[in-house]
Amino acid sequence: MAETKLVVDNREQLWTLLVEAAQIEHMVMCQYLYACFSLKTEPDEGLTAEQADAVARWDKTVTGIAIEEMLHLALITNVMTAIGAGPALSRPNFPRHSEYLPPGVEFALLPFGGDSLTHFLYLERPEGMERVDAAEFVPAAPPPAPVAGAEVMPRPQDFLTVGHLYRGIEHGLDDLASQLGERVLFVGEPRAQATPERFRYPQLIAVTDLASAHAAIDEIIEQGEGARGDWRPAHYGRFFGIWNEYQKLRQQDPSFEPARPVMPAFTQQPYDLDQPQPQPAEPLTREVAGLFNLGYEVLLHVLTRFFTHTDETDEQLDALVGAAFGIMTGVLKPLGTALTRLPFGPASPDHTAGAAFQMYYQIGNFVPWRDAAWVLLSERAAILSRQCAETAKDAGAPDAVSPAAAAAAGIARQIAGYVPDNLRPA
Repeated sequence: MAETKLVVDNREQLWTLLVEAAQIEHMVMCQYLYACFSLKTEPDEGLTAEQADAVARWDKTVTGIAIEEMLHLALITNVMTAIGAGPALSRPNFPRHSEYLPPGVEFALLPFGGDSLTHFLYLERPEGMERVDAAEFVPAAPPPAPVAGAEVMPRPQDFLTVGHLYRGIEHGLDDLASQLGERVLFVGEPRAQATPERFRYPQLIAVTDLASAHAAIDEIIEQGEGARGDWRPAHYGRFFGIWNEYQKLRQQDPSFEPARPVMPAFTQQPYDLDQPQPQPAEPLTREVAGLFNLGYEVLLHVLTRFFTHTDETDEQLDALVGAAFGIMTGVLKPLGTALTRLPFGPASPDHTAGAAFQMYYQIGNFVPWRDAAWVLLSERAAILSRQCAETAKDAGAPDAVSPAAAAAAGIARQIAGYVPDNLRPA
């Protein structure tokens, strides 16, 4: 199928494409983490030594890919910030047959297995490669009509692959730099950039001009679909290797299931979905699922404040980055994995729970003023710490909750340390 040219005649059209790219990277990352959380890791889960070895390698590989998707999200946010556009980390809930993306770009949380691998290969496929998505992903609408040259208001445009989207963004950057001038296009504050030193990502690129913007986009394309057409070391190639090994193990043992039978554990009906979503009936499962979602919300607030900060000190910016990594590794990973061992409830007796990455509202920014923003951020981090500590006291709470509570307490103390004394609770 022929690709249409993505139209970028003004800054807002470029901003819209960058928002779409950020949402894709964000949702892809959540899908990969969900699949990793679902993988069997315990000796009592019926895997042979060969199968357990393969599952452990897959977990490491897909976790690494998910980390690179976090890098992609940071790179896109850097480009967005560089052109003066305010980044936002809000996104739709899963499952998503998106009104905000082309109909062929769909997302759902699936346990690790044939369907999820088919879906991941479809999303990561290089430009020009034909693949069929998993059976449950059927476009619900025709693609949008191409944008005409006279349109000034941005709207969704059709792209067949993620690489197609990024090349459209690159061409748009070139066109606007030529039209407006590089200095006018890259009007953002350089200090707002995520740097490799601060985020501990050697491949992270601070974007301040057209050359660095191209370098950031090229890094994403190279990691996702492969540079110069060589997809073997890229995400697509790594998933393809897992797919081949998975099929081989399934042929040897048709009963082989690498993942627990998880389903997303929403704690209330998502505000942006019409179709009712199942909710776990087990009180402890609901509690742990709520903790995960609260930790995820605090993570998004921390990152949003970093990318939209005003007069924070270097120490405060380092604290935001440290809190983000602390939540990801010390709170979300242990809770997300523990959830997959908890029962969903009588309505779904054959399923365990999975982290839904639930969005309860359209997350926005704090106010620009530093002290007020840090008061709100500190309050939310304190609530996360308190809720984790309370759940850790529950009889039967997973072992992972106690270290998650300790991590959350440390993060809350660190953030509170930057709140002025006169603005702390009595």
